[in-house]
Amino acid sequence: MPPVATVAPPAPADALGSALRGTLQVPFYNRADWQAASAAPSPVLTDLPRITKGELRAHSPHDFLPRGVELQQLEQTGAIEEESTSGTSGASVRVIFSRTWWAEQEARALHRHPLIGALLNANPGTRRAVFTTPGCSGVSCFARWLNVDQRTQGATLFVNQTRIPFTLPEEKLAQMAAETVRWAPTFLDVDPVHGAWFALYCERQGLRFPSLRFILTSYEYTSVVHRRILERVFGVPVINLYGSSETGHLLIDHPEGGMTPSPETALLEVADADDQGIGQLLVTTLTNAYLPLIRYEIGDHVERRGDRWLVHGRRRDSLRSNAGRLLTTRQVDACFEDQGGIAHYQLRQAAEGSAHLGLLAETPGAGLMAQQATLVVRLSALLGMPVTSDVVDLITPEDSGKFRLTVRMGGHPE
Repeated sequence: MPPVATVAPPAPADALGSALRGTLQVPFYNRADWQAASAAPSPVLTDLPRITKGELRAHSPHDFLPRGVELQQLEQTGAIEEESTSGTSGASVRVIFSRTWWAEQEARALHRHPLIGALLNANPGTRRAVFTTPGCSGVSCFARWLNVDQRTQGATLFVNQTRIPFTLPEEKLAQMAAETVRWAPTFLDVDPVHGAWFALYCERQGLRFPSLRFILTSYEYTSVVHRRILERVFGVPVINLYGSSETGHLLIDHPEGGMTPSPETALLEVADADDQGIGQLLVTTLTNAYLPLIRYEIGDHVERRGDRWLVHGRRRDSLRSNAGRLLTTRQVDACFEDQGGIAHYQLRQAAEGSAHLGLLAETPGAGLMAQQATLVVRLSALLGMPVTSDVVDLITPEDSGKFRLTVRMGGHPE
């Protein structure tokens, strides 16, 4: 991961027009429906077709590159980076962007938060330590061991190399803590599950990092359970950053609640909203010439409140109440707001509507009897169906390496 870049100038006022002009030489958009919609004298975003994940998977990267641009030549000249998405919503997708794009779009999002913006302006080379699911990308990989020099890129240290944090032995956690102390990061960049488990180790050992100013959570949904642990142990603000490999970072926590967008990077819409105002997020990207996306179905539920946004979690992770009402990960997670002692959880809903809650305790061997009793009542009321619970020793991630807080058995409910 490159160091945080300087902030680029804002996108032009005619953001949609600019985005559409960027598709004129792109083979994917040479279809009758796209041509007809974009040919209107004043195209309206909501009148344009959408791009599904299946379409992106089938056509990226080649059909999204402008005509005359050859992938092999871009690779040979070192003009691009190529990544694969995590595959949270299915098979992974190949994503292409310029060498500087990732750092630039991340910087735009980070500077939207006043604390982070001030710190980065004072020191653009601010050090970070990353705790997330390792990917086999040459940086960190759970299939092979890399020394600390191999896991250091510029101002970034990639700390963990283990796919499931709950199986880490104490000596490995001690090594991770020692590396972090030596690195003296200004912030931790964490998958919330990995970050919370590491925080619990630090709490047991009485460890703090004096250089730490904030914690950035990303990669998957940040539960109130994870946030509570990170804030308690490290005593610094926990700030959530939302986005994806294919779109870049789109939203960041606002100090007064909700999330604020990064408008230079993308246009955002709420589509197919229900009577709660919750719908799926569509993204129109503005800055990646090698993967221009118009009204892309990113796969998440969101809600818009004025100029702020609330992320509700993956669409595939949504549940259904007995009355057929959509229940998002965010709505389920709200039941845990005042329930301490829990390191992680997963609520699995059967096809017929009942559900089972697995709780992973902060302290091994803890029965969490009071928490179970409270949560069974709350979740049963939310679902309108019976909920059972137990305490488990392990919760495993998906093949993507990400964890799911809520799971609907038997397929997607929508």
